[in-house]
Amino acid sequence: MSDEIVFYTNPMSRGRIVRWMLEELGQPYGTEVLDYGTTMKGPDYLTINPMGKVPAVAYRGVVVTECAAICAWLADTFPEAGLAPAFDDPARGTWLRWLFFAAGPLEAAVTAKSLGLLAPADKAMQAGYGSFENAVDTLETAVAKGPYILGDRFSAADVYVGSQIIWGLMFKTLPERPAFKAYAERLSTRPAAVRAREIDDALIAAAAAKTD
Repeated sequence: MSDEIVFYTNPMSRGRIVRWMLEELGQPYGTEVLDYGTTMKGPDYLTINPMGKVPAVAYRGVVVTECAAICAWLADTFPEAGLAPAFDDPARGTWLRWLFFAAGPLEAAVTAKSLGLLAPADKAMQAGYGSFENAVDTLETAVAKGPYILGDRFSAADVYVGSQIIWGLMFKTLPERPAFKAYAERLSTRPAAVRAREIDDALIAAAAAKTD
């Protein structure tokens, strides 16, 4: 049982979200880089995540998968980092609300739109996101006042929601609204976010060099 966080990832995956979270956390961690279709689907990793997907983290016998869950769990496990409201803090409800909104209705709406599978208007009530426009409008209410989800306080919710917005703007799966752009710019310049990008980009470059 390791006293160091073990981080399972691939630099071209949602693991980039968790890398950022780990850098914000400031705790030591080891990285296990897995390849798509090989080690990620191998028997050793399938005992960690039967889905054969990254990211995942393991710490003191606990395994956590799913980015929003990982961010929330790490924030609660290491409260000294100040990335989660305490259990008796009223702000915790807001924190959880937007973590789960981004992981649920928002991601479902963005994915459905990207695949051309959005629910038709007469079936919108059956979809958790309602409509793509409604999901995006709701997301804007979370970040418009700023500077962060919890006002002046940066938290793990910003790592997860911010990653969704940064990627959405980059890949044009979210509209370029001023509130989204301003929020993404604030978060992208955080030292931990910069470090995380540099680490993962260096891993990508090293892998590419091996194939040349």
